[in-house]
Amino acid sequence: MLSRLRFLCLALCLGLLLPGCGEQPPSQDAAAVSDVVEGYPPREKVERLLIATTTSLYDTGLWAYLEPMFEEEYGVELDILYAGTGKAMEWGMRGDVDVIVVHDRTREETFIADGYGLSRNPFAYNYFIVVGPPEDPEGLRDMAPDAALAALYNSATTPFVSRGDESGTHAQEKRLWTAAGLEYETVRTSGEWYVEAGTGMGPTLNMANEMRGYALSDIATFLAYQGDVDLDIIIASSDAMRNVYSVIPLAAARNPEMAQNMVTFLTSPEVQELIGDYGVVEWGNQLFTPCFGEDL
Repeated sequence: MLSRLRFLCLALCLGLLLPGCGEQPPSQDAAAVSDVVEGYPPREKVERLLIATTTSLYDTGLWAYLEPMFEEEYGVELDILYAGTGKAMEWGMRGDVDVIVVHDRTREETFIADGYGLSRNPFAYNYFIVVGPPEDPEGLRDMAPDAALAALYNSATTPFVSRGDESGTHAQEKRLWTAAGLEYETVRTSGEWYVEAGTGMGPTLNMANEMRGYALSDIATFLAYQGDVDLDIIIASSDAMRNVYSVIPLAAARNPEMAQNMVTFLTSPEVQELIGDYGVVEWGNQLFTPCFGEDL
């Protein structure tokens, strides 16, 4: 018994004397672990740029078209998050992204005045339109947009499908209700005819199609989805329905120089021309009009 106790004491003493005994191995830098593999040269670390963009630029495929060009030119990988303008700005205010690309001038100017964004740079526009069933059950075709929405409210029969997501399109819809002399909250709670999709433009169009109802859309997303839905343009574009997209680098960007590179890229003459040509062959219409340098 005594010999056993002596052995245990000796083992304990050795454990205390040996360096590192009883300790966890020192932590290694995660990047070093992932970049160094035995037998292979270290992988080149690739810089990343995080962008929050409005859904219409994503749903139309414009980002998929431009992304590889930017990555090749600047040696960076883009991580693109798409949501409504409100959500994109929320991510920007939290510092989750480096650049936002949105379409609501009033909120953009407030965003910059509050110190979150450095500059507002309009680079393209298209138009909002009202779409609906080809038979136009409420007889809204070619009416003024605010008058058309007032007629829908007074009828309260045919569904109107709203984005309902604080997007730039949703903000435009609210402005139209105000122009029609109606309080938005009153409209929103007035009955089952008013439907809040709470999602992007593409799914909202699909919902309007299924419900045989009307919706406010940007023309680019509608043209991209036109082959999949049985909806017509009921109220066409006009200057009052202009929809301007702006790129805003964030004050809290992880790499301010790369964030500014995105502004330079989208507003360059070469890319402005590409934006203007995008969709013309595939859909037979210009989806976006380049506008850098215009006061929009």
